[in-house]
Amino acid sequence: MSRKPDDNVNDGGDNNGDDDVDDDNDDDGVSVIHNRFSLTLLNPASHYFSLMASLAIAATMGATINLVYLPSDGGVGHVLYGIFAVVAVLFLTQLLDTRFTRKKEYSKSLHSSLFANLLWLASILAGLAASVVLTKELTSFFIVLGIFLFASFRIGIYTTTLGVTLRRAWAISMVQPLAMFLVLVPVDDWAAVLNDPVALAYGISFMIIATVWSRLTDTAGRPGMESTHKTIQAYLASQVDDYADAEQIMIQRSREARVSTSQIRFSPRGGGTDFRMVLPDIHPGPYHPVGGSNIPYLIYRDLSSSAMVLHGVSDHALNLPSRNEVRNYLEGLKESRVMEEGLHCTEPVTVQVNRARVTGLLFGRSPLLFLSLSPHGMEDVPSYIKTEIERYATNRNYLKVMVVDCHNAMGPSISAGNGEDMLRAARSCLDTLVTKKSHPIELGYANSDGMNIWAEDLGMGGLGVVCLRINGRKYFLGWADANNMENGVRESIVAGLAQTGYDMLEICTSDTHYARVKVRNRNGYYQLGIVTPHGRLTGWFAKIAAAAEADTAAARFEILESETAVRVMGSGIFDDYSRALENALRITKYFAVGGTILFITSLFL
Repeated sequence: MSRKPDDNVNDGGDNNGDDDVDDDNDDDGVSVIHNRFSLTLLNPASHYFSLMASLAIAATMGATINLVYLPSDGGVGHVLYGIFAVVAVLFLTQLLDTRFTRKKEYSKSLHSSLFANLLWLASILAGLAASVVLTKELTSFFIVLGIFLFASFRIGIYTTTLGVTLRRAWAISMVQPLAMFLVLVPVDDWAAVLNDPVALAYGISFMIIATVWSRLTDTAGRPGMESTHKTIQAYLASQVDDYADAEQIMIQRSREARVSTSQIRFSPRGGGTDFRMVLPDIHPGPYHPVGGSNIPYLIYRDLSSSAMVLHGVSDHALNLPSRNEVRNYLEGLKESRVMEEGLHCTEPVTVQVNRARVTGLLFGRSPLLFLSLSPHGMEDVPSYIKTEIERYATNRNYLKVMVVDCHNAMGPSISAGNGEDMLRAARSCLDTLVTKKSHPIELGYANSDGMNIWAEDLGMGGLGVVCLRINGRKYFLGWADANNMENGVRESIVAGLAQTGYDMLEICTSDTHYARVKVRNRNGYYQLGIVTPHGRLTGWFAKIAAAAEADTAAARFEILESETAVRVMGSGIFDDYSRALENALRITKYFAVGGTILFITSLFL
């Protein structure tokens, strides 16, 4: 099957535009964990907000108790004194709380205090509302119940996220609410308020519920995960760059493996800096700043910033669990064997089958294929597609096929229909490349290192462009050190560059898991183009493309292969994490429903 050198081939097939999601692939552990990531955003972004909100809530409770529940003859002065006193006590006890927590984190103490105070305020306001709606006498029952709700929440939050044992959590759970109670309620009313057996019975019931909940959620991941709480604590600690515990947990569950890395090294025939396209079999991750989350940039840096670190066909099972394993991997890259070398390659061939697009070039007997569904997007290309492409290439007498996951649009796991279309496109591309005439390679490369570019949706490696001049025509490949692209960004940039004469074949991302800023969205990262305007990205790429074009010179290529022994995370750890997470959430749901029903019954007493 022969095509013109610059033809885009549409290999037909029915449009399967509605076939986006493969249900069989959506239940893997990584997807489950990712879908629950938004739960980590429940706490406020700033501990200053929690502090001020807690103080405001305490002041509101002080005013409500002294004006509505326990009015006195002290007048406004007494009310103001109560408000200032409870604010002071709250501030001091929050500082005291940090002495009992494992990591001594003041911010988490503030966040937990905020939600506990909200529960107490809700109890007081609910009691007030019940007295109005049900025309019943307003009693101090809900003040006491609020103390225990406050303490119950502290038991739960301290054992799950702050590393406090249940015994110690019980010992300190009442310190802050009781201290606040002592200044909120007049001294003469202390005994009368606390001497309510029904309120005490309800309150102790909530503390027992919190204790049982804590025990069950901690063991929710067994036998695969010994302690759900320790895993949560390690994750939270890693978010403030204390990643030792998280990496230790992942190392314990990791497995030994030998991972390969393919490279195409281009050397200017007249001398100069080599440029490399690197295709690792490892996967960036698991998340910033743990393990190999920034591995694309580290490879790029070690290759003198003259490289494109592409996304291979790999998933999170091939994450490096620790920075020590990252160092081992980088050392292994220094030892490579030459699979093939030459001076020629074909012009590119692009095959489109419905949504699936495959662009290929042939270097000697080694094809380089770029796979994409952009602008529709997908998750990581699954391994079965690479396996089938490799089998097909071997049957066509190719030496070494290199498969790139462009990773340039957001989407779900690839559907069966789209996967089959991608395989058809890849086979067609391979069939076409073998018929193409090869031509001398001329190559130029440039990157954004000298452009002072900084963007929240761009990693440390910035942007890069390769210019290939083949048979008198110029073709460009773009690269961004980013975690995927916003849908349509690739098309916007390609169209914009076409207007200025740059034929951009494809734009790939590295899928870095490095984050320049703390990202508070359900993905946990900013994909390229979600923050930076598309026009600005097009302008940056145009400038880099012009520099790459000016740098174009005759070059030779070498296909390099290396293999390194490292520890990788494997898929089992994610399955265990997701199972523990889902079990813990299910338990929480049941206890939340039961606790709410118990609280509602108190409104009718």
